[in-house]
Amino acid sequence: MNEWRAAVEERFDEAREFLSSLVRFPSVSGGGETEIQDFVAERFGALGEVETREVPEDLKRDPQYTFGDHEFDYSGRKNVVLRFPSKGAGRSLILNSHVDVVPAEHWKEAFSPRLEDGILYGRGACDAKGQVATMYLALCALRDSGVTLSGALTAQAVIEEEVGGNGTLALIRQGYRADGVIVLEPTSLRIKAANRGAVWFALEVTGKPVHMGKIREGVNAIEKTCLLMDRMREYEKRLIEESRDYPLFEQFEQPVQVNFGVMRGEGWPSMVCGRAVLEGGVGFLPNKNLELVKKELDAVVRDCGDDWIPEHYRLTFPRLHNDAYEIARDHPLARALEEAAATAGIEPAVEGWIVSCDARLFSRVGEMPVVVFGPGAIEDAHSNNEKLELEQMKQAAAALAEAIVRWCGRENS
Repeated sequence: MNEWRAAVEERFDEAREFLSSLVRFPSVSGGGETEIQDFVAERFGALGEVETREVPEDLKRDPQYTFGDHEFDYSGRKNVVLRFPSKGAGRSLILNSHVDVVPAEHWKEAFSPRLEDGILYGRGACDAKGQVATMYLALCALRDSGVTLSGALTAQAVIEEEVGGNGTLALIRQGYRADGVIVLEPTSLRIKAANRGAVWFALEVTGKPVHMGKIREGVNAIEKTCLLMDRMREYEKRLIEESRDYPLFEQFEQPVQVNFGVMRGEGWPSMVCGRAVLEGGVGFLPNKNLELVKKELDAVVRDCGDDWIPEHYRLTFPRLHNDAYEIARDHPLARALEEAAATAGIEPAVEGWIVSCDARLFSRVGEMPVVVFGPGAIEDAHSNNEKLELEQMKQAAAALAEAIVRWCGRENS
């Protein structure tokens, strides 16, 4: 039996309205987060000590920084951190989620929340404003129940997760540490103890442009790129075989992949193409790290068996570069959340996730154990029908409150 469920029910209407208010902010990544963060800071202020931390401009020089399509300065843009009351002697915990969302150009009602049959629709409903509201609801339940935690608890609402995690990276670099981290994302109430990694690549191949009438004297950059696409498909087969039945990912038919997303050729229909650019991504499991995948992909291109290509290509990784991470299925943090979920009526499931998020920064950069958990389905995120079943938010909040107490401990009343 979950002792926090009654308190969650008591505060649910307030949390639902909080979520609706969050959805109304058009907090698209890259400069639209200031007003929503002021609102979050005000609401979090009722639960403990709140501080706002600006993202420093020099974070752009950090090797873990992720550049987006458009760069914005960080003046006035901030993360929000809540310090929940505690004695500080037990195990510490960070709760983390984000307020930024992806654009919604083709969804006119995206920022006008709609409640229908217990489901709230709107951009960010599950990814991840619903997660921020879940944190708020869980902490309200603990506060209302008079709980004083033994270990320090901080709740973070960050910016730029959708860009690649720069908000969370800033907090880690600013010294925020804990004995464990729970990142809230839409996992359908399943506990993710590992994330696959993802890296985007840009491959530029130069050829020898000539008029099509002299085709035998030219070198077609598109044709060379197509050859490399075949070689990358062979690399994908190798990735799949090397990752087969990897722990926590056994249920996925193909958890790793090589994807081709953008192809551009320069020239004219009557010219042999002189330059082609291929952009894509590689998904990989924790049996490999980011640097190894970059080296392997470069070797695929360099050793492709073509005489022209090795001297006429450029492979870069200028944007998304999310490493994979994992903790053991039976790690104490995973067990605490698994047991807590069971008390809230959630069928426990600890597994891997073929999605990347800020969790890998806590693991790879901050060297902290981390799991991902939250209400809502990842299939709904970024869609023009994004939604959250509010009953899941209740369950998640009750489980989260229990997990916090199990991990941090509580002082005797």
